[in-house]
Amino acid sequence: MAAASRRGRRRLWPVVIGVGVVLALVGYLAVRFIRSATSDACTAHGTDGTTVTLDLDQASHAATIAAVAHARGLPERAVTIALATAIQESKLRDLSYGDRDSLGLFQQRPSEGWGSPAQIRDPVYASGKFFDALVKVPDYVDLPVTVAAQDVQHSGYPEAYASHEATAATLADVLTGQEGPALTCTISGASKSGADAAQAGGGSGTDDAGAGRGGGTAGVVHEGGDGGGVAAAVRREFGRVPAAVPATGSSVSYPVTETATGWSLALWLVCHADALHAASVTFDNRRWSSGASDHGWTQISPASANSSTVAVNVSRPAVAAAP
Repeated sequence: MAAASRRGRRRLWPVVIGVGVVLALVGYLAVRFIRSATSDACTAHGTDGTTVTLDLDQASHAATIAAVAHARGLPERAVTIALATAIQESKLRDLSYGDRDSLGLFQQRPSEGWGSPAQIRDPVYASGKFFDALVKVPDYVDLPVTVAAQDVQHSGYPEAYASHEATAATLADVLTGQEGPALTCTISGASKSGADAAQAGGGSGTDDAGAGRGGGTAGVVHEGGDGGGVAAAVRREFGRVPAAVPATGSSVSYPVTETATGWSLALWLVCHADALHAASVTFDNRRWSSGASDHGWTQISPASANSSTVAVNVSRPAVAAAP
């Protein structure tokens, strides 16, 4: 009986060890998840009830892609194709590595003529090069996403782009301003004092993350400490339409004639608010404040006389891209 008992215990040891390994792995993954989890994120709400949540780094890159398309006058379909491609290639990260010499959001290769490594790691440049190639694809707006993307990328896995089409379409619809304040970002480390001061004044005024939480806006710190740094970043990514009213103090304003354009710019500003140190963004009688970012876009009451102006207030020197 004793011998049988010992044999039984010996047979149990592999089970016990196996269970222990599984529990340890579960514990490790749980810790990894807890450490990587953050309340800092941007969420886009689609018209069909779907939501897409990105961290601040991913959101800034998605907004940059949409902004570069805007600057070039490209349709929403181009944004969808570009976003689906970047999600597949890099998960919207400005990667410093990849297959062979592939780099950046779109995993473009210097050896294939996409540009220098430094250029490809610039999300604005990389997005522009992607669109340069995309517009040369005949009738790309009518092609399936995976076909159009493959004509640009020449990937070894051409069908993979299709799996991201729905997510990309939701983001493109929102980031091009078609759905109004359908995206908001939460920034837990923002200074409440700067945002509160802006509101008091009426508000008128890890994968390798590459350039960090700011997408293409990362670069030279504007020395003036006013809205000039924001204006430079907007001009570089979003283009020169709409044109900014000359920055005064810590604010810069953009009168717009089209609501969709206004919301596209307002959402771009919110997605880049962390890097730009934006205390608040105001448009169409709605305000987003970094110090109360968990409240999303709040209604302004009474209604502002400048509801057709996108206004951003900066709480401290803004990060601007080199010209």
